[in-house]
Amino acid sequence: MITLISNIKELIQVEDSPKKMVSGKEMKILPTIKNAFLLIENDIIKDFGNMKDFNNISVDNVVDASGRTVLPTWCDSHTHIVYAGNREQEFIDRINGLSYEEIANNGGGILNSAKKLQTTSEEDLYIQSAKRIEEIMQLGTGAVEIKSGYGLTKDAELKMLRVIKKLNSNYPITIKATFLGAHALPIEFKNNKSDYLDYVINEILPIVAKENLAEFIDIFCETGYFSVEDTEQLLKAGEKFGLIPKIHVNQFTAIGGVQIGVKYNALSVDHLEEMRAKDIDVLKNSKTMPVALPSCSYFLGIPYTPARKIIDTGLPLALATDYNPGSTPSGNMNFVVSTACIKMRLTPEEAINATTINGAYAMGLEKTHGSICRGKKANFILTKKIPSYGFIPYSFGNHQIDQVFIEGLKI
Repeated sequence: MITLISNIKELIQVEDSPKKMVSGKEMKILPTIKNAFLLIENDIIKDFGNMKDFNNISVDNVVDASGRTVLPTWCDSHTHIVYAGNREQEFIDRINGLSYEEIANNGGGILNSAKKLQTTSEEDLYIQSAKRIEEIMQLGTGAVEIKSGYGLTKDAELKMLRVIKKLNSNYPITIKATFLGAHALPIEFKNNKSDYLDYVINEILPIVAKENLAEFIDIFCETGYFSVEDTEQLLKAGEKFGLIPKIHVNQFTAIGGVQIGVKYNALSVDHLEEMRAKDIDVLKNSKTMPVALPSCSYFLGIPYTPARKIIDTGLPLALATDYNPGSTPSGNMNFVVSTACIKMRLTPEEAINATTINGAYAMGLEKTHGSICRGKKANFILTKKIPSYGFIPYSFGNHQIDQVFIEGLKI
């Protein structure tokens, strides 16, 4: 099946050979072609260019994109989409003055989600999560990472990971799985963190590896959760099974999580709301992608990641949703792009780079996703008729998507 997208007003994020990422000043550069065509063969980008250079060939389907923009689908590198129920009561509690930490100390937060998930059947968990996958696809996401971490028992963590695997098999969106067994301490281990870490490492991790249920390993490296020493213990264990680190760091406090992530070649360090100069410096010349989660800052009313400082230092930056029931009950990457521009002072070019090519890198997908490039997956968004791509973040709350194609299929 060959599909031609013709008369594209502007084709965004084009490249002749795939880059790993863009960093620093390069993030302000967004390569585009005006009056363009895009040629798709089955699920792969076959060709693109200016309409005047298009050689008339036989195609099976033509989409006239006159007045509209085409850009790669979003790459959301940090989510917790597989969860049970919701935590709307905690939302109300925060309005009434309780902090995220106070809610967690009262038995809410992650432990609340874990309790619900443990009593939810795998089938029901799949049905709830599939609705969220369908939703984010309609909102333009073509690749997503999903973490476990709301199970906190062997059976529940494995249940989550098996649901993630099933979702990846049943939907065209590319899904990457992360084992986040060390997300919080279950009540029964409240005063015995070392035993819980042993349980995660010795009882759950070997099964995750044996059944090939995850590619990445994660831990909530944060005051009141898991220390830098705990993080190192877990990353060493994951390394033995070939799991790549992607870790939660610097959300509420800066305790050295970025440093340990770089030491163990983490693919990404995520959150970064609290960043010291030495946290930024250690990322220089590393292969670790800093990932900001602006929707989380918006929802919790906590500081935003100092994205301007990170980029102006010459580093790359990716943006993701953190879609989860407690701190970011939204998988809308369009809102992430807008919020990054409005609250973090990113330019539209930087925000789009952070949610496409750099987001792909943060999932190990830079060779197949994140840009319009020959040989990459035919994942792209066809916008409504808009004046320019700057209108995408400008029109916050009203996504400008007309059609979404994932692996060459209209969603």
